[in-house]
Amino acid sequence: MATTAGAPPTAMDEKARRTRDLLASFYNTDPAAAGAVPASPARPSPAASSVSPLESINSASFNPDVYMDVLVQQSNLEGLLQGHVKMAAEIKNLDTDLQMLVYENYNKFISATDTIKRMKTNIVGMETNMEQLLGKITSVQSRSDTVNTSLFNKRENIEKLHRTRNLLRKVQFIYDLPTRLNKCIKAEAYADAVKFFTGAKPIFEAYGDSSFQDCKKASEEAMDIVIQHLQAKLYSDSEPIEARAEAVVLLKQLNFPVDNLKSSLLEKLEDCLLNFQNKPTNASIGDISKTFRAYLIIFPDSERRLIELAHALFTNRYETVRETLKERIPSTDLLAILRGLWEDATAIDEVIPEAALPAFSLETTRDIIKQHIATAFLHLQTEISDVLVRTHSTSNEKLEESQLQTAMEKSKIKVSQGCIDLLQEFHHLIDGDTELIVKLKDLIIDWVQEGFQDFFQKLDGHFHLLSGRSKSFSQESNSIDSVQIDKIPTVLVLMLAQLCVFIEQTTIPKVTEDLAASFSGGGARSYEYGPPFVPGEICRLYRSSGEKFLHHYINMKTQKISKLLNKRFSTPVWIKHKEPREVNMFVDLLLLEFNGVVSEVKQILPGLIRRHRHSDSTGSTTSSRSNPMREDMLNRSNTTRTRSQFLENHLAKLFEQKMEIFTKVEYTQESVISAVLKLCLKSLQEFVRLQTFNRSGFQQIQLDMEFLKSSLKEFIDDEAAISFLLKEVNNAAHERCLDPIPLEAPILDKLINAKLAKIKEQGPNV
Repeated sequence: MATTAGAPPTAMDEKARRTRDLLASFYNTDPAAAGAVPASPARPSPAASSVSPLESINSASFNPDVYMDVLVQQSNLEGLLQGHVKMAAEIKNLDTDLQMLVYENYNKFISATDTIKRMKTNIVGMETNMEQLLGKITSVQSRSDTVNTSLFNKRENIEKLHRTRNLLRKVQFIYDLPTRLNKCIKAEAYADAVKFFTGAKPIFEAYGDSSFQDCKKASEEAMDIVIQHLQAKLYSDSEPIEARAEAVVLLKQLNFPVDNLKSSLLEKLEDCLLNFQNKPTNASIGDISKTFRAYLIIFPDSERRLIELAHALFTNRYETVRETLKERIPSTDLLAILRGLWEDATAIDEVIPEAALPAFSLETTRDIIKQHIATAFLHLQTEISDVLVRTHSTSNEKLEESQLQTAMEKSKIKVSQGCIDLLQEFHHLIDGDTELIVKLKDLIIDWVQEGFQDFFQKLDGHFHLLSGRSKSFSQESNSIDSVQIDKIPTVLVLMLAQLCVFIEQTTIPKVTEDLAASFSGGGARSYEYGPPFVPGEICRLYRSSGEKFLHHYINMKTQKISKLLNKRFSTPVWIKHKEPREVNMFVDLLLLEFNGVVSEVKQILPGLIRRHRHSDSTGSTTSSRSNPMREDMLNRSNTTRTRSQFLENHLAKLFEQKMEIFTKVEYTQESVISAVLKLCLKSLQEFVRLQTFNRSGFQQIQLDMEFLKSSLKEFIDDEAAISFLLKEVNNAAHERCLDPIPLEAPILDKLINAKLAKIKEQGPNV
């Protein structure tokens, strides 16, 4: 099947090859075949002998007899018939191809025949016309030679007279030159004067010392006047730059040395540029551009110096802008200044493109805008710090009820509104479609986002410095490390804690929303450093700092009260203490400190503080002391039974449900005040454990704790925790007492009621 399928293409290729060979032999296109001598039948050529007889039908050495003999020997009758049919078909195809070839070239043969006929017709008579034309040309040439011969002498005379006339004109021009030059001087036609003198200069150089000596001298004197006038015009500020440029060109044509003029003029240009920078003048950047263009025309080799002057001009102008950044200026004003400088640089660049002023201007503008953004953030940080420092300065004075709350609100407004104002300011920097803004828009967006990231981080570090807590990355830590804790206002630390919460929950989400709305895009910086503004990171930072400030405030208040307690318990000799007569004065001081904490926390932190009058809590004090356990304890009359009861209390504590005293501190009034009270009472317990008491000292501690138990209920609702801690103080005093016999209930009530009455007489503010 494969052989059968492949047979037709092979037969077609063989047919095409034979057709090409027949046509080639008919037109004799093969030089080797045309020039070859047919081999003798008796002695065939080597090529013919090497080819099979059946394959040599298309060759020049084809032998029909041999072909038929071989074909009869190798084929049967059926093969001969097939060969006959095949050869008849090929002969027919060849005849058809030859006929088509003749038909296709028939029109060409007819056209060529017609063309030859027309050529024969047109050539007839052409030789006669050419002979007539040759005769006429010969006649014209003959007559022309006759005319030239007759006029030769006259032509030479005319040419000689013409040369003489030109020479006389030149001589007359030389004699009239001084007069012409003076007329040009009067008419201020210095270009004509230079033209006349340079035209006569070759004659003066040849004959100036002999025939035209007087003319040369007079002309040179006139040209000296011309040179003086040209120099005056060159140095005159009132002359237009085109006239001054023309003066330099004319001086160059007179071979006047202009190098000194170039130096002085460039110095003068430098002074003009300096005045343009420092003083307001009527000159514009267009005038300066024209001046540069004229100097390039006048002094082509001064390009390098002009480039230096242009760079110096714009460097000084941009430095002036940098100086203005030290004071905060609106973004619109800064952008107008930078846009004007950019347009000026573009105008100068059209004259001196080699100075590359647009690239320099773009680079400098980028640095200035970046500095402007950083300066704006620094000013905002300073303003926030000033609000907090004003609170610092008034913290040692007596504050009114609403002063802390007002200061806290001002701080929040300054942070929130300050960030919004900055965003509005920065939006002006990217609001526009000028070439300068388009080139820097992505960079400005990145700088604004990076600026907020850096601003919040630095503000957090500054908060730590104000609180007396130095951070490792802060550069100002050295000046704050030495600050004593008691010199840091505690209210400022509490304000910082609440301000951190406000920034985390309100300011950062608002800034993130505005950045996404107005400053999306960017991407000019490499993303291998991450996104420029990461709100999640800032929120975590301020959440952590707020917790630290809150604990720092609690520790500062606790330390201050603990110093008071330490002084109270370390000063007297408790083992020689006298019988208690009243509640100790340190309790009043302790309650006063607690009232101060309540006043600060109430104005800064959210939440309500439950307040009671001392007179209202008298009944509850009595009822709390009238329980069966206390009465049973007071009825014991000897030390042995008391100590036995003490052991029983300790055994009971082992089986009591554990009370959680120190819980997580929240940003509420109740939580902070509770934490301070618990820490102070815990410190009080430890101070009691360090002392040794007699019976009177133990009874004094008992009296003080009972009075505190009723008074401290005014500050927090966690009565169980307060009762537990006060009980622990009593137990610690009981442990450290040599004769732990408590006061009787009537005496205890009498002393406490006396103290309450005394407080009521002094006024409600005590």
